[in-house]
Amino acid sequence: MTHRRRDFLRRSALLAGLSIAPRSLLRASPAPTHPYAPGRALDDIVSLADAESAAGQITPRDFFEFVQSGAADERTLRWNTERFQEIMLRPRVLNDVSALDTTVRLFGVELSAPILLAPTSSNRILHPEGELAVARGADRTGTAYVLSTLSNTPIEQVAAATKAPLWFQVYPRPELAHTKDMMRRAEAAGARAHCITVDSPVPGARNREERAGFRLPPELGYPHLTSRFEPGRFSLERVRPIRLVWAEVAELIAHATVPVLLKGIMTPEDATEALKIGASGIIVSNHGGRALDTVPATIDALPAVADAVAGRAPVLMDGGVRRGTDIVKALALGAQAVLIGRPYLHGLTLAGADGVAHIQRLLLRELRMALALLGCKDLAGVTPAVIAPRSWR
Repeated sequence: MTHRRRDFLRRSALLAGLSIAPRSLLRASPAPTHPYAPGRALDDIVSLADAESAAGQITPRDFFEFVQSGAADERTLRWNTERFQEIMLRPRVLNDVSALDTTVRLFGVELSAPILLAPTSSNRILHPEGELAVARGADRTGTAYVLSTLSNTPIEQVAAATKAPLWFQVYPRPELAHTKDMMRRAEAAGARAHCITVDSPVPGARNREERAGFRLPPELGYPHLTSRFEPGRFSLERVRPIRLVWAEVAELIAHATVPVLLKGIMTPEDATEALKIGASGIIVSNHGGRALDTVPATIDALPAVADAVAGRAPVLMDGGVRRGTDIVKALALGAQAVLIGRPYLHGLTLAGADGVAHIQRLLLRELRMALALLGCKDLAGVTPAVIAPRSWR
């Protein structure tokens, strides 16, 4: 396993003209042929499931399990995708759909589609360019990228790599002053919004990740943190949650100079409280099924949260989006946009920025197909009426 991981990192590094070594993160080197080089190979990836399967064939097991795993028995992880499949659509015919429009406006910025790139950690375990490649992929498709606190690349470098809207995901640290400094740093680099993750005072019980023995390679780190952080490492005797309460989040919101969304909201009560303390938006999320197992799928939690928000702020959601029809269902049930995580990581693994953009384009193509087949010329036409009643089942 150790040999395979080392070979993967070396091969991937050479692909980008880089050599990853403990004492030198960025050293020039010749670039060999990659098993999924941009071009013909990506043409064979016609769905997100194809990308997942292909990425699984070339990624070391411990790295792949880190990406794929959920918490405990992974029921929530499965429900996130399965519940989308149980919702049926109700098409209308003979509407004029000859000119489709998928653009959406969020916080004053127009995006090509309601599909954002969610924050994901440790991208350089999958590709030597890591978050830089994700940012370039977002640039090519005109979407927003939410950079994680636990990125392996500083936000200043990521911001320089893209003209696409860049948001910053905030894991609050025990020292609130450090969190504020981190937010200011992101704003100075050009972040247009913050997403404060509020659902993880501790990581979930990620048994599959633990069984695979995942460890962040020692040559990588988290440049937004002041000390070494190893995700999910808790002894059997000690679980020490960080302290984070509504008053402290309100303080962080007041500190920010850009809109702040709260990520990890699953109930209408919490959504209402979030708006009371000044949140500019809500992200309905169960952390991709990686936090608390057996909570509902996000698509099931979405309608009640959207009803509570009642149009006062944008509601976004992540978790389980794998098809253009999934995006339609989320919009119909109250979301203004969705975020994807694992799918673009598979694209990143296969072909760097080209792979990330390819995943986005696949979803956009399917979204446009779904709109046309439903009889909707734009996103405004996606209302609860496109969801089939239970009597159809």
